[in-house]
Amino acid sequence: MGSEKVIDEKNQGQALLTTKIEGNNKKLYIESYGCSMNLNDSEIVASILSEQGYNTTHLLEEADLVLVNTCSIREKAEQTIRKRLEKYNAVKKINPTMKVGVLGCMAERLKAKFLEEEKIVDLVVGPDAYRDLPNLLAEVSEGRDAVNVILSKEETYGDVSPVRLNSNGVSAFVSITRGCDNMCTFCVVPFTRGRERSREPKSILEEIKQLVDNNYKEITLLGQNVDSYLWYGGGLKKDFKNASEIAQATAVDFAQLLDLAATEFPKTRFRFSTSNPQDMSLDVIYTMAKHENICKYIHLPVQSGSTAVLKRMNRQHTREEYIELVDNIKRILPGCSISQDIITGFCGETEEEHQETLSLIEYVKYDFGFMFAYSERPGTPAAKKMPDDVPLEVKKRRLNEIIQLQQKYSLYNTERFLGKTVEVLIEGSSKKSDKHWKGRNSENVTVVFPKGDEKVGDFVNVFVENCTSATLLGKKI
Repeated sequence: MGSEKVIDEKNQGQALLTTKIEGNNKKLYIESYGCSMNLNDSEIVASILSEQGYNTTHLLEEADLVLVNTCSIREKAEQTIRKRLEKYNAVKKINPTMKVGVLGCMAERLKAKFLEEEKIVDLVVGPDAYRDLPNLLAEVSEGRDAVNVILSKEETYGDVSPVRLNSNGVSAFVSITRGCDNMCTFCVVPFTRGRERSREPKSILEEIKQLVDNNYKEITLLGQNVDSYLWYGGGLKKDFKNASEIAQATAVDFAQLLDLAATEFPKTRFRFSTSNPQDMSLDVIYTMAKHENICKYIHLPVQSGSTAVLKRMNRQHTREEYIELVDNIKRILPGCSISQDIITGFCGETEEEHQETLSLIEYVKYDFGFMFAYSERPGTPAAKKMPDDVPLEVKKRRLNEIIQLQQKYSLYNTERFLGKTVEVLIEGSSKKSDKHWKGRNSENVTVVFPKGDEKVGDFVNVFVENCTSATLLGKKI
């Protein structure tokens, strides 16, 4: 879910913007790590706490309350959080009344242990307990530690209007599902975010309308697995005995939701993330082909090109099934960008299995990807049952080979736009030059071009003159 992409740690630490709500006199500093779901959750937290008198600030030193929204997907992410807590501790020595809380997946994984390990932490709150923050803060104000990491079967925060703090005023996230039922053996998400549940379609469309009314031009529908979105009146899919019971219910699946959104808001551009290969239906792909305002880009994590490794990962799809899905995407949506997540060095991975991953990259020719060496996560089935037996130096070498190959195809894919005109949504100034705009095309490639009389939020046509592996360079026509 990034744009400067060959290898990317995704969203590694983003302090949200400042808000000023009249009458609020307390200051909240909130920092987010990990996936876009975490960024969206931080906006939900800011909304809940705005009702308790908090404005957000981008200045850590002036905060009354500091919250860090955490990620547990890899060990490195957790190490980063602990280093940030050291920084908060230094500030707290100067401002001893400041309170510090840990939110999100790391909070859910470690629970009360966090209070023992990090003496600076005053409260620990899991992803499904953000509504309880006012009560937990009251506990803290009375001198007690506060912990709520109870996972919910129903919570979607569908009635909470997020404070758009992580936004450029042009694009925004709308969460449609929470949790995950897939139980990949390497992944902590089912244990930190709970069972999969979908949000009521009406509330999703109402939130999109609010954004459109406020001149947002692009919406990304979010979930741990958007393709498994299914609304049939609430609750968990497992509460139904079989597929026929689900079919008999009044249901809206992801393809239908996507069609509803694109039809009702034809001038708004839509993206979605993240997809799971086993759950992506042809209906979704045909819906994308039907609507010009659905971006031609799919993030399709594969994790490994080896069916044997995928089986150890409990991925529920084979190499051959994944290739068939990719072939269908390219047939129905010619020119659609596809990106990947790949884990190298998973338990027992042989050199032959690594070569299968490289050959899959060569077959698909991904536009970009997020690539990592396997990091054992405590509590996962892999950590409990499989030895982490690929040496670190082998993991590093394999990861480098994957990155180098991906760089080759990233450049190959940006070069296909040379001499062509692309529609770009302007998101802001280029990081390298305030005399240039940056934005993305439908295929999720960053485009940079000289500024004229355009403004942020405009759709413009850009003729592509040059490129790097991650960026298109051109001029407005």
